[in-house]
Amino acid sequence: MKYFKKSLGQNFLFDKNIIKKIINLTNVKNRNVIEIGPGKGALTDEILKEKPKSLVLIEKDFNLAKELIAKYNKIKFLKVHNKDILQFNIEKIVSKESLIFGNLPYNISSQILIKFLKFSKWPPRFTNVIFMFQKELGEKIIGKYMSKNYGRLSIITNYRLNVINKFLVSPQCFFPQPKVTSMVINFEPKKSNFFIKDINNLEKITNVLFSNKRKMINKNIKKILNENEINKIQGLDVMKRPSEIKPENYYKITEFFEKK
Repeated sequence: MKYFKKSLGQNFLFDKNIIKKIINLTNVKNRNVIEIGPGKGALTDEILKEKPKSLVLIEKDFNLAKELIAKYNKIKFLKVHNKDILQFNIEKIVSKESLIFGNLPYNISSQILIKFLKFSKWPPRFTNVIFMFQKELGEKIIGKYMSKNYGRLSIITNYRLNVINKFLVSPQCFFPQPKVTSMVINFEPKKSNFFIKDINNLEKITNVLFSNKRKMINKNIKKILNENEINKIQGLDVMKRPSEIKPENYYKITEFFEKK
């Protein structure tokens, strides 16, 4: 397996036990499945053994996409898109109760996650998103309130996704070996108790308030809301730092912001 492009962040997962562990996170049989970054098709082969209803592969690398088309050309329910996932309208091809798998390139993995969080229709048509991240990023995505990893990414992710389960993957399971440990996370979409019309506004609010991480939010919040609106948010203490503010408060701030 000599072929790989460092520029695309390619690390091919080959460990069969880990591949089976990923597949076993959910039930693939008779489901519509989308795989992002299939590479050589190691995970794809295992997905096919579970007899999915349909399988869509999205591979940016032209040579790999060509290989995948040749490898699976006799499978009528499998389609390969030679596309950049960040430029591709994935929401358009997600069918009812789809499963999404992805061994994501480390350099764009957070952007890919945000792309899914920004689906215009919510709840979405997918039931699970199973992504592999660099461990350090994975911890930031699932960071709990008041933990060292709690921040913008965990606040935005928590608004739309529940973490069902997760596990770590050693660098030895890939070729070429990355310098870091990976983390597989299985997410399910959730319906929030808060109503934010546009998740871009939540992204904007967190960006403003986290722009001075070490300072209290009392000055920055006034760029977003007036005194009367601030006082209406139950449990909000403006004399705290951004990392000390509950996610629910960020969602409420966004609701008030959208009413303006």
